[in-house]
Amino acid sequence: MSGYKKDEEGGGGVGSFFQDKTRESLASVLTLFNFHPWQTVIQEARVFNETPISPRKCRILLTKIVYLLYVGETFGTQEATTLFFGVTKLFQHKDSALRQMVYLVIKELSHIAEDVIMVTSSIMKDMQPNLEVIYRPNAIRALCRVIDGSMIVGVERFFKAAIVDRNTSISSAALVSSYHLHPVARDVIKRWANEASEAVQNKAPSYGNQYGQGYQTVQSSSAIVQYHALGLLYLIRQGDRMAVTKMIQQLSGSKGSGGTLRSPLAICMLIRFAAKVMEEDPNVQRAMFELIEGYLKHKSDMVNYEAARAICEMRNVGASELQRPIAVLQLFLSSPKATLKFAAIRTLAKLAQTHPNAVQVCNLDMEKLINDDNRSVATFAITTLLKTGNEASVDRLMKQISAFMSEISDEFKVIVVNAIRALCLKFPAKQSVMLNFLSGILRDEGGYDFKRAVVEAIFDMIKFIGDSKEAALAQLCEFIEDCEFTKLSVRILHLLGIEGPKAAQPNKYIRYIYNRVILENAIVRAAAVSSLAKFGINVADNAVKRSVKVLLTRCLDDVDDEVRDRAAFNLKLMQDEPLANTFVRDDSTFSLDALESRLAAYIADTSSAEQPFDLTAVPKVSKEQVLEQARASRKDAIDVVAMTSEASGSATPAAAAPSASETQSAYAKQLAEVPEFADYGAVLKSSPKPIELTERETEYVVSAVKHVFAEHVVFQFNVRNTVEAVHLENVVVVMQPGEEGELVEDFIIPVQSLGPNSEGVVYVSFSRTNPGAYASGTFGNTLRFISKEIDPESGEPEEDGYDDEYQLEELDLGAADYIVPSYAAFATEWDRLRSAASVQETFALTALDSLKTACDSILEILGMEALGGTEIPQSPTVHTLNMSGLVAGGGGKVLARARMTFQSGKGVTMELTVRAEQESAAQLVLNAIA
Repeated sequence: MSGYKKDEEGGGGVGSFFQDKTRESLASVLTLFNFHPWQTVIQEARVFNETPISPRKCRILLTKIVYLLYVGETFGTQEATTLFFGVTKLFQHKDSALRQMVYLVIKELSHIAEDVIMVTSSIMKDMQPNLEVIYRPNAIRALCRVIDGSMIVGVERFFKAAIVDRNTSISSAALVSSYHLHPVARDVIKRWANEASEAVQNKAPSYGNQYGQGYQTVQSSSAIVQYHALGLLYLIRQGDRMAVTKMIQQLSGSKGSGGTLRSPLAICMLIRFAAKVMEEDPNVQRAMFELIEGYLKHKSDMVNYEAARAICEMRNVGASELQRPIAVLQLFLSSPKATLKFAAIRTLAKLAQTHPNAVQVCNLDMEKLINDDNRSVATFAITTLLKTGNEASVDRLMKQISAFMSEISDEFKVIVVNAIRALCLKFPAKQSVMLNFLSGILRDEGGYDFKRAVVEAIFDMIKFIGDSKEAALAQLCEFIEDCEFTKLSVRILHLLGIEGPKAAQPNKYIRYIYNRVILENAIVRAAAVSSLAKFGINVADNAVKRSVKVLLTRCLDDVDDEVRDRAAFNLKLMQDEPLANTFVRDDSTFSLDALESRLAAYIADTSSAEQPFDLTAVPKVSKEQVLEQARASRKDAIDVVAMTSEASGSATPAAAAPSASETQSAYAKQLAEVPEFADYGAVLKSSPKPIELTERETEYVVSAVKHVFAEHVVFQFNVRNTVEAVHLENVVVVMQPGEEGELVEDFIIPVQSLGPNSEGVVYVSFSRTNPGAYASGTFGNTLRFISKEIDPESGEPEEDGYDDEYQLEELDLGAADYIVPSYAAFATEWDRLRSAASVQETFALTALDSLKTACDSILEILGMEALGGTEIPQSPTVHTLNMSGLVAGGGGKVLARARMTFQSGKGVTMELTVRAEQESAAQLVLNAIA
């Protein structure tokens, strides 16, 4: 190395190209590009054929080609091939800067041009050890782009020698190229593990040149070699967890204090590998944790942060384990370096979502960052403080944030508002302070996203904090007086129509709503008309009704037909109570997933073409449930503070769990694909979730799902084989019904083959001997199969096996399997079924210890929908539970009212009254409790 010039020690990069004052700067070259489209560049390529070659002209043209590729210009295959082989003619010139550009263009065109492999011999000449160092790294990088997997064996010796070369630029180029070649020649690259290990072990020599600066240059280059070598070594060994664990322990030394690695980049990568191994293998969790924790004392800030971040992101990490990494991050908060502050506060902000109490020790340091010049740091500080602060600090935080809001963009304002939105629900006693803050910023200038975030926060306060409803509605009324966004005005008017009639003085909202009819556009006027009508229908005060009727009559002369039609329609509703109950007061709607599934089954069933579609069999949900599902799927859900790309890089909230109706629809599609069930008709009811029949840690994990058809019951058994060395064949579940006669077994659909760590589905079908009755009982279950051991050498199961069986838990079939939960307006439906089938009985539930336990048990046994929030008792001694459902198979609507009292020591006494459209449906509910 001492024989090379200093610019060659830098790795043969483009630095020497720019150091020559006689060569054009990149900026002067790029100014020409606007006048040279790629067609012109191809025409200019004849400069490659000139004799003698002009390095200056060729470099300019090569730079144009690279620039056009980088900005998205595309070359056709023929044009790219012509350019590619024109560029290869430049190998005959020895200018080092030109050769660098040649390799750069070859790499960019190699994936477009054809027959690129023909340039291999020219590249190989530049890889010879006796040539200048400046050629070899570039040649190695270009070679990995043009050769295929079959040719790698021929150049293996060159790569092995380059990996352990004393020149760091050559070694680094070979390591990175090996990394890229691994997917196409996995077995060959594995043979280079010894060379990669030697590169990792290589330490920077402690000598300098005549200027005393050689040590620093070599040390920096050696660090990047260790980083690249470690990445390649992990890639080679990643399939062997024990080998990876051993590598980590060897390279780290004792608790991170020693070890081979000196490169901060390599140590950071090692920490990430250790965190991954710890997550995958519980047996080494303690050792890996101690290793990572040891790096918290490293002299490099980069390593300290990486270790702290890895511990903070561990699963199930405890408060005691977080103390040291949080202390490290706390020190970074007071660092003069903006990057350290940003990294620390971002990690603390993420940690505060799951461990707010642990992050509280940093609150004082974070408060100092609220006025930081870096707005990203300040925004993270505020949102983290809002998660970790206590109730006593809310007032102080609101004052600090108020001064801060005027200095940031709308993107950061939305983040802060979402954090305050979550804080409102955390400390409802401080609702007045936070409502004043939200109403204040609502009057500030801002775009739609910012205003929408504030309005959503106020909506949540109205819904979840009852004491804030009146004040929040008043603030929204003031806002729509000069709201410039139509969508927000419509949403607020809709909310006023829902909440206004319930207020103590509903008439004070009518003025604000009617102002919209006078002053706004047609869309807002139509929404205002609908909102006004709800006051006229739902408010009992006759004076209010007369006022609304007068206002709606005036709207009949509106210039927009939508406004006129809504006014006329709502005037009719005010005069017709049954219509008003149906269109306004009824707070239910069809479950769209269930409706879609039933319609698809109805269309597919040719035998039902002459029968009308039965809407009464489609379950209903409340409009509030629909809104809750929509809210759960929104990116800015209440419990997730949205992070913008500028502030956090990326943050994706967890996907919402599928609703019950979505699950039913998925089961229906799955069963429709089984030919044996083709003539069974539509699925009337499926279990809402699988029932576990074994422990999750057992050899064979089995869960069950029950599907009820018009004349059949199908049991679906999900079977998972967790035994590594056993292959199962002809897997079936044998069921023994507890009672004879009600169900007759039809057939069993087995799993023919079930390998290790794989899943399969077994179906068992029964016929209902009396479709008008509802069969029930308890089934014993046994898993039977042929077990075959797997040959460890070939990986294939042996030919000979033996019959084996595995006992499963019992499975019950009851009322909940026939009843579909369906929302209803209880009082209206209860009165409608007054003359229908009705049964009543009193039960003494002595084993239950509270009314809440009684409600949960009854809902689980019956599978019905609790109405009006009655699933949560408001009194510890007396409660009434209202329920609704649809009985599958034509049983129709069924309602149940359970009046309960609780006495300590005597349990719960319950009077159960059931009303249904069919006598059998009412008896089904009663027998389920009896």
